[in-house]
Amino acid sequence: MGSVSTASLTGPGWRAWLIWSVGLGAYVVAVANRSSLSSVGVDAAVRFDADASALSMFAVVQLAVYGALQIPVGLLLDRYGARPIIVTGMVLMAAGQGVMALASDVGIGLLARVLIGAGDAAVFPSVLRLIALWFPAQRAPVLVQTTGLVGQFGQIVSVLPLALLLHATTWSIAFGSLAGLGMLFAVLTFVLIRNRPPGRSSDVSVDTDTGAIRVVRSTADLREGFRESWAHPATRLAFWSHFTAPFAGTAFVMLWGFPFLTAGEGLSTATASLVVTAFIVFGMIFGPVLGALSARHPMRRSRLLVLPTVGVQAAVWLVVIAWPGTAPLWLLFALALALGIGGPASMIAFDHARTYNPSHRLSTATGMVNAGGFFAGLLAILFIGVAMDLLGAGSPDSYSLGAFRIAFLTQVPLWLLGAVMIVIERRRTRIHIGLDAPRARRSRPGA
Repeated sequence: MGSVSTASLTGPGWRAWLIWSVGLGAYVVAVANRSSLSSVGVDAAVRFDADASALSMFAVVQLAVYGALQIPVGLLLDRYGARPIIVTGMVLMAAGQGVMALASDVGIGLLARVLIGAGDAAVFPSVLRLIALWFPAQRAPVLVQTTGLVGQFGQIVSVLPLALLLHATTWSIAFGSLAGLGMLFAVLTFVLIRNRPPGRSSDVSVDTDTGAIRVVRSTADLREGFRESWAHPATRLAFWSHFTAPFAGTAFVMLWGFPFLTAGEGLSTATASLVVTAFIVFGMIFGPVLGALSARHPMRRSRLLVLPTVGVQAAVWLVVIAWPGTAPLWLLFALALALGIGGPASMIAFDHARTYNPSHRLSTATGMVNAGGFFAGLLAILFIGVAMDLLGAGSPDSYSLGAFRIAFLTQVPLWLLGAVMIVIERRRTRIHIGLDAPRARRSRPGA
């Protein structure tokens, strides 16, 4: 059962679609900001005179701030609604890119990435909340997948137009342009987005355990909502699903994929850009497929979709790492495909959060889930960078294929941890909702 809304009774009107479209545009801009170093990592290393660990810190700090703010953002969303949170997020990202445009040392660059991570943290959960409140519940899974799908155009912006603009003009102009785009969507959000449908002053939710309908006030105990959300095993299942499925793709597209393809595998800049773009396009193609399968098999999402996706990612990466010499281009495109489906698979986690949490704590649960993927992503990026430094390949002129191969093996423990926790929490969720019986405890002798 899910939230009950006015939209569920009358169907979404043009205003709902307009609000979602503006929120979707803001999310595209947020993704472009998030991945703005993806194809200019070597340029950033030269500009800031940064080794691999320092370069990793740009992405790690950004993702750490993003992940750390997910739960506070969720609490603020549950209290104040999406409009002010998105506006604040866009302004923070614009400020971050403005600082990045002028930065010339690592410390100022890190400050810029802190602002970008803080602003980015506000956008996606806010758009999910708009979907939950402005659209009927049966439309939500498709709209969530579509939001994630279209949002990936932001990665294409950072891979192609931003890199071309930087190389055609200057660093300051390229990143200043992103700052201007952020301010544009801050204005559009303030003018066009509203928190909830007209005539509705509070959220109405259905308790998924008792079926009781409740009007939720802004004075709801947010700490209680946090505890209740995490207490439900489905929220923890969603967290570990979002932890495990997308992190390899995050590390690849945000920082290490482009240097690996060019300095490691020896591809030209144009061919490497094509492989990274293929990663994005594959995710966009398979997003609707995984969304349809998730809707058709709601009780087997983890076993049928998430865990196989993780297994394919690990298997293809290990083949690339073990390949004698440089990998053939077809194998690198296969890697892009395997990593590309991780993002759509991770979106299934939000279906768990939405299904088993009433609307007054939906954003809190969504924040917990969203934090999982970005926490894993920052760990992967950091581990790879530290490994590169330890292997003596910490700067662009010392990058080597052998060092990249060993460094990418640091992802394996994250896959193993996540897969084990998915299996455990899936079992607990099925017991909680009555699909499986608890295992009988063995009685002790004499008991």
